[in-house]
Amino acid sequence: MSWSVRIPADVEQDDHVVGRFTARQMAILGTTATLLYVAYLTIGEHIDLLVFATGALPVAVAGLLLAVGRREGISLDRYLLTVVRHMVSPKALSSLPEQPPAAPEWVASRSDTRPAPLRMPARGVTGDGLIDLGPDGVAAVAEVSTVSFALRTPEEQDALVATFGRWLNSLSGPTQILLRAQRVDLAPAINHLMESANALAHPALAAAAHEHATFLADLSASHDLLRRQVVLIVREPANGGVDAAAARALRRVEEAARLLPACGVTVRLLNAEATNAVLASCFDPAAPPLAADRLAGSGEVITRTEDR
Repeated sequence: MSWSVRIPADVEQDDHVVGRFTARQMAILGTTATLLYVAYLTIGEHIDLLVFATGALPVAVAGLLLAVGRREGISLDRYLLTVVRHMVSPKALSSLPEQPPAAPEWVASRSDTRPAPLRMPARGVTGDGLIDLGPDGVAAVAEVSTVSFALRTPEEQDALVATFGRWLNSLSGPTQILLRAQRVDLAPAINHLMESANALAHPALAAAAHEHATFLADLSASHDLLRRQVVLIVREPANGGVDAAAARALRRVEEAARLLPACGVTVRLLNAEATNAVLASCFDPAAPPLAADRLAGSGEVITRTEDR
Protein backbone atom coordinates (compact mmCIF):
# COMPACT_ATOMS: atom_id res chain seq x y z
CA MET A 1 0.00 0.00 0.00
CA SER A 2 1.12 3.54 -0.73
CA TRP A 3 0.14 6.78 0.98
CA SER A 4 0.12 10.33 -0.36
CA VAL A 5 1.53 12.96 1.97
CA ARG A 6 1.22 16.67 1.19
CA ILE A 7 4.53 18.44 1.76
CA PRO A 8 4.51 22.28 1.73
CA ALA A 9 6.60 23.87 -1.00
CA ASP A 10 8.17 26.34 1.45
CA VAL A 11 9.41 24.20 4.32
CA GLU A 12 10.93 27.28 5.99
CA GLN A 13 7.63 29.14 6.13
CA ASP A 14 6.94 30.77 9.51
CA ASP A 15 4.24 29.26 11.70
CA HIS A 16 0.96 31.14 12.13
CA VAL A 17 0.28 31.92 15.79
CA VAL A 18 -2.87 34.10 15.55
CA GLY A 19 -5.06 33.52 12.52
CA ARG A 20 -2.93 34.11 9.44
CA PHE A 21 -0.37 36.22 11.33
CA THR A 22 3.05 34.97 12.34
CA ALA A 23 4.91 35.87 15.52
CA ARG A 24 6.96 38.49 13.66
CA GLN A 25 3.84 40.11 12.22
CA MET A 26 2.15 40.13 15.62
CA ALA A 27 5.23 41.77 17.14
CA ILE A 28 5.19 44.53 14.51
CA LEU A 29 1.45 45.12 14.88
CA GLY A 30 1.70 45.05 18.68
CA THR A 31 4.58 47.53 18.68
CA THR A 32 2.67 49.88 16.37
CA ALA A 33 -0.47 49.69 18.51
CA THR A 34 1.56 50.29 21.69
CA LEU A 35 3.24 53.37 20.22
CA LEU A 36 -0.10 54.82 19.14
CA TYR A 37 -1.64 54.10 22.54
CA VAL A 38 1.25 55.74 24.40
CA ALA A 39 1.05 58.74 22.07
CA TYR A 40 -2.69 59.06 22.72
CA LEU A 41 -2.18 58.93 26.49
CA THR A 42 0.53 61.59 26.21
CA ILE A 43 -1.00 64.15 23.86
CA GLY A 44 -4.55 62.88 23.29
CA GLU A 45 -6.09 65.24 25.86
CA HIS A 46 -4.34 68.30 24.44
CA ILE A 47 -5.41 68.05 20.79
CA ASP A 48 -8.60 67.30 18.96
CA LEU A 49 -9.37 63.62 18.36
CA LEU A 50 -9.71 64.14 14.60
CA VAL A 51 -6.27 65.77 14.44
CA PHE A 52 -4.75 62.89 16.40
CA ALA A 53 -6.43 60.34 14.14
CA THR A 54 -5.08 62.14 11.06
CA GLY A 55 -1.53 61.94 12.41
CA ALA A 56 -1.90 58.36 13.67
CA LEU A 57 -3.31 57.00 10.39
CA PRO A 58 0.03 57.07 8.46
CA VAL A 59 1.78 55.37 11.38
CA ALA A 60 -0.86 52.63 11.51
CA VAL A 61 -0.73 52.12 7.74
CA ALA A 62 3.09 51.94 7.85
CA GLY A 63 2.98 49.34 10.62
CA LEU A 64 0.40 47.30 8.72
CA LEU A 65 2.49 47.40 5.53
CA LEU A 66 5.60 46.33 7.44
CA ALA A 67 3.69 43.41 8.92
CA VAL A 68 1.90 42.04 5.86
CA GLY A 69 3.78 43.57 2.92
CA ARG A 70 6.17 41.46 0.84
CA ARG A 71 8.57 42.21 -2.00
CA GLU A 72 10.08 39.47 -4.16
CA GLY A 73 9.09 36.85 -1.59
CA ILE A 74 10.71 38.72 1.33
CA SER A 75 8.77 40.37 4.13
CA LEU A 76 8.84 44.15 3.89
CA ASP A 77 10.53 44.69 7.27
CA ARG A 78 13.40 42.36 6.34
CA TYR A 79 13.63 43.97 2.91
CA LEU A 80 13.93 47.48 4.38
CA LEU A 81 16.46 46.25 6.94
CA THR A 82 18.54 44.82 4.10
CA VAL A 83 18.31 48.13 2.21
CA VAL A 84 19.49 50.08 5.25
CA ARG A 85 22.34 47.61 5.84
CA HIS A 86 23.39 47.99 2.20
CA MET A 87 23.27 51.80 2.40
CA VAL A 88 25.54 51.99 5.46
CA SER A 89 27.96 49.21 4.44
CA PRO A 90 31.20 50.10 2.60
CA LYS A 91 31.09 49.71 -1.17
CA ALA A 92 34.86 49.53 -1.81
CA LEU A 93 36.02 46.08 -0.68
CA SER A 94 39.34 44.28 -0.84
CA SER A 95 40.14 40.58 -0.63
CA LEU A 96 43.10 41.21 1.68
CA PRO A 97 42.52 39.67 5.14
CA GLU A 98 43.44 42.91 6.92
CA GLN A 99 42.74 46.59 6.39
CA PRO A 100 44.45 47.44 3.08
CA PRO A 101 47.02 50.22 3.06
CA ALA A 102 46.30 53.66 1.71
CA ALA A 103 46.59 54.20 -2.03
CA PRO A 104 49.83 55.75 -3.33
CA GLU A 105 49.89 59.47 -4.03
CA TRP A 106 50.27 58.92 -7.77
CA VAL A 107 46.94 57.06 -7.91
CA ALA A 108 44.13 59.40 -8.84
CA SER A 109 41.13 58.71 -6.64
CA ARG A 110 37.75 60.37 -6.43
CA SER A 111 37.30 59.49 -2.77
CA ASP A 112 39.57 59.24 0.23
CA THR A 113 37.63 56.26 1.57
CA ARG A 114 39.86 53.24 2.04
CA PRO A 115 38.46 49.87 0.99
CA ALA A 116 37.13 47.59 3.70
CA PRO A 117 37.98 43.88 3.94
CA LEU A 118 35.80 41.63 1.77
CA ARG A 119 34.30 38.93 3.98
CA MET A 120 33.65 35.85 1.87
CA PRO A 121 32.04 32.72 3.34
CA ALA A 122 34.63 30.53 1.59
CA ARG A 123 38.27 31.01 2.51
CA GLY A 124 39.54 28.67 -0.21
CA VAL A 125 39.60 25.10 -1.50
CA THR A 126 41.91 22.56 0.07
CA GLY A 127 43.92 19.98 -1.83
CA ASP A 128 41.29 17.24 -1.34
CA GLY A 129 38.49 19.43 -2.73
CA LEU A 130 36.93 20.60 0.54
CA ILE A 131 35.80 24.20 0.90
CA ASP A 132 37.36 26.00 3.87
CA LEU A 133 34.65 28.06 5.58
CA GLY A 134 36.91 29.41 8.30
CA PRO A 135 35.17 29.47 11.70
CA ASP A 136 32.05 27.92 10.13
CA GLY A 137 33.83 24.65 9.36
CA VAL A 138 34.26 22.90 6.01
CA ALA A 139 32.00 21.83 3.15
CA ALA A 140 32.34 18.92 0.76
CA VAL A 141 30.91 19.07 -2.77
CA ALA A 142 29.87 16.00 -4.75
CA GLU A 143 28.22 15.59 -8.15
CA VAL A 144 25.18 13.32 -8.30
CA SER A 145 23.77 11.68 -11.41
CA THR A 146 20.06 11.70 -12.22
CA VAL A 147 17.44 8.99 -12.61
CA SER A 148 14.33 8.86 -14.81
CA PHE A 149 11.62 8.69 -12.16
CA ALA A 150 8.62 9.01 -14.52
CA LEU A 151 9.61 5.94 -16.55
CA ARG A 152 9.63 3.66 -13.51
CA THR A 153 6.70 1.51 -12.43
CA PRO A 154 4.77 2.52 -9.28
CA GLU A 155 6.50 -0.24 -7.30
CA GLU A 156 9.91 0.98 -8.45
CA GLN A 157 8.97 4.57 -7.65
CA ASP A 158 7.94 3.58 -4.12
CA ALA A 159 11.25 1.76 -3.68
CA LEU A 160 13.22 4.80 -4.87
CA VAL A 161 11.30 7.15 -2.55
CA ALA A 162 11.78 4.79 0.40
CA THR A 163 15.52 4.52 -0.23
CA PHE A 164 15.84 8.28 -0.60
CA GLY A 165 13.82 8.78 2.57
CA ARG A 166 16.14 6.45 4.50
CA TRP A 167 19.12 8.51 3.36
CA LEU A 168 17.37 11.74 4.44
CA ASN A 169 16.63 10.27 7.84
CA SER A 170 20.28 9.30 8.25
CA LEU A 171 21.58 12.86 7.78
CA SER A 172 23.52 14.11 10.78
CA GLY A 173 24.32 17.66 9.61
CA PRO A 174 23.41 20.44 7.19
CA THR A 175 23.01 19.15 3.61
CA GLN A 176 22.06 21.00 0.43
CA ILE A 177 20.93 19.59 -2.91
CA LEU A 178 21.65 22.16 -5.62
CA LEU A 179 20.24 21.95 -9.16
CA ARG A 180 22.29 23.96 -11.66
CA ALA A 181 21.89 24.69 -15.35
CA GLN A 182 25.37 24.37 -16.84
CA ARG A 183 26.50 25.36 -20.32
CA VAL A 184 27.58 22.57 -22.66
CA ASP A 185 30.66 23.05 -24.85
CA LEU A 186 30.57 20.76 -27.88
CA ALA A 187 33.92 21.93 -29.27
CA PRO A 188 35.94 19.01 -27.78
CA ALA A 189 33.47 16.45 -29.14
CA ILE A 190 33.45 18.11 -32.57
CA ASN A 191 37.25 18.22 -32.72
CA HIS A 192 37.47 14.58 -31.67
CA LEU A 193 35.04 13.57 -34.41
CA MET A 194 36.92 15.50 -37.06
CA GLU A 195 40.28 14.04 -35.99
CA SER A 196 38.98 10.47 -35.77
CA ALA A 197 36.96 10.50 -38.99
CA ASN A 198 39.96 10.01 -41.25
CA ALA A 199 41.11 6.97 -39.26
CA LEU A 200 37.86 5.07 -39.81
CA ALA A 201 38.00 1.91 -41.90
CA HIS A 202 35.23 2.72 -44.39
CA PRO A 203 34.70 5.98 -46.31
CA ALA A 204 30.98 5.87 -45.48
CA LEU A 205 31.81 5.91 -41.76
CA ALA A 206 34.16 8.85 -42.27
CA ALA A 207 31.46 10.72 -44.19
CA ALA A 208 28.93 9.98 -41.40
CA ALA A 209 31.38 11.25 -38.78
CA HIS A 210 31.99 14.48 -40.73
CA GLU A 211 28.23 14.92 -41.17
CA HIS A 212 27.59 14.38 -37.47
CA ALA A 213 30.35 16.86 -36.58
CA THR A 214 28.75 19.43 -38.89
CA PHE A 215 25.39 18.82 -37.25
CA LEU A 216 26.86 19.36 -33.78
CA ALA A 217 28.59 22.55 -34.93
CA ASP A 218 25.31 23.93 -36.34
CA LEU A 219 23.47 22.91 -33.18
CA SER A 220 26.03 24.64 -30.95
CA ALA A 221 25.95 27.81 -33.09
CA SER A 222 22.15 28.10 -33.23
CA HIS A 223 21.17 27.06 -29.70
CA ASP A 224 22.20 27.84 -26.15
CA LEU A 225 22.91 24.31 -24.95
CA LEU A 226 22.48 23.57 -21.26
CA ARG A 227 22.70 20.49 -19.11
CA ARG A 228 21.37 19.88 -15.63
CA GLN A 229 23.90 19.33 -12.88
CA VAL A 230 22.93 18.02 -9.44
CA VAL A 231 25.38 18.99 -6.70
CA LEU A 232 25.32 17.58 -3.17
CA ILE A 233 26.91 19.82 -0.52
CA VAL A 234 27.49 18.72 3.06
CA ARG A 235 28.78 21.05 5.76
CA GLU A 236 30.41 20.25 9.06
CA PRO A 237 31.10 22.80 11.83
CA ALA A 238 34.64 23.26 13.07
CA ASN A 239 34.00 21.36 16.31
CA GLY A 240 37.14 19.57 17.37
CA GLY A 241 39.31 21.25 14.76
CA VAL A 242 39.38 21.63 11.01
CA ASP A 243 40.86 18.17 10.42
CA ALA A 244 38.08 16.50 12.40
CA ALA A 245 35.44 18.49 10.51
CA ALA A 246 37.02 17.52 7.19
CA ALA A 247 37.03 13.84 8.19
CA ARG A 248 33.34 14.01 9.14
CA ALA A 249 32.42 15.74 5.86
CA LEU A 250 34.27 13.12 3.80
CA ARG A 251 32.63 10.33 5.79
CA ARG A 252 29.17 11.75 5.13
CA VAL A 253 29.88 11.92 1.40
CA GLU A 254 31.07 8.31 1.50
CA GLU A 255 27.83 7.32 3.24
CA ALA A 256 25.81 9.05 0.52
CA ALA A 257 27.91 7.31 -2.14
CA ARG A 258 27.12 3.99 -0.47
CA LEU A 259 23.37 4.52 0.09
CA LEU A 260 22.18 6.53 -2.92
CA PRO A 261 23.18 3.97 -5.63
CA ALA A 262 20.15 1.99 -4.45
CA CYS A 263 18.14 4.88 -5.96
CA GLY A 264 19.88 4.41 -9.30
CA VAL A 265 22.22 7.41 -8.93
CA THR A 266 25.93 7.73 -8.35
CA VAL A 267 27.76 10.18 -6.09
CA ARG A 268 31.23 11.45 -7.05
CA LEU A 269 33.28 13.67 -4.75
CA LEU A 270 34.69 16.65 -6.65
CA ASN A 271 38.40 17.31 -6.52
CA ALA A 272 39.97 20.73 -5.96
CA GLU A 273 39.91 21.72 -9.64
CA ALA A 274 36.25 20.75 -10.11
CA THR A 275 35.23 22.49 -6.88
CA ASN A 276 37.00 25.68 -7.97
CA ALA A 277 35.16 25.49 -11.30
CA VAL A 278 31.78 25.12 -9.57
CA LEU A 279 32.45 28.11 -7.30
CA ALA A 280 33.63 30.24 -10.24
CA SER A 281 30.58 29.35 -12.34
CA CYS A 282 28.26 30.24 -9.44
CA PHE A 283 29.69 33.78 -9.42
CA ASP A 284 29.26 34.16 -13.20
CA PRO A 285 27.05 31.41 -14.70
CA ALA A 286 27.07 32.95 -18.19
CA ALA A 287 30.86 33.02 -18.49
CA PRO A 288 32.77 30.13 -20.09
CA PRO A 289 34.52 27.78 -17.66
CA LEU A 290 37.95 28.96 -16.56
CA ALA A 291 41.00 26.76 -16.78
CA ALA A 292 42.73 25.82 -13.54
CA ASP A 293 45.86 27.79 -14.45
CA ARG A 294 43.80 30.98 -14.94
CA LEU A 295 42.30 31.05 -11.45
CA ALA A 296 43.79 33.77 -9.27
CA GLY A 297 45.43 32.69 -6.05
CA SER A 298 45.03 34.19 -2.58
CA GLY A 299 46.52 37.70 -2.53
CA GLU A 300 47.25 37.66 -6.26
CA VAL A 301 46.58 40.88 -8.19
CA ILE A 302 43.89 40.46 -10.86
CA THR A 303 44.57 42.38 -14.10
CA ARG A 304 42.59 42.81 -17.27
CA THR A 305 43.89 41.43 -20.54
CA GLU A 306 42.96 42.40 -24.05
CA ASP A 307 41.28 39.06 -24.84
CA ARG A 308 38.78 39.28 -21.97
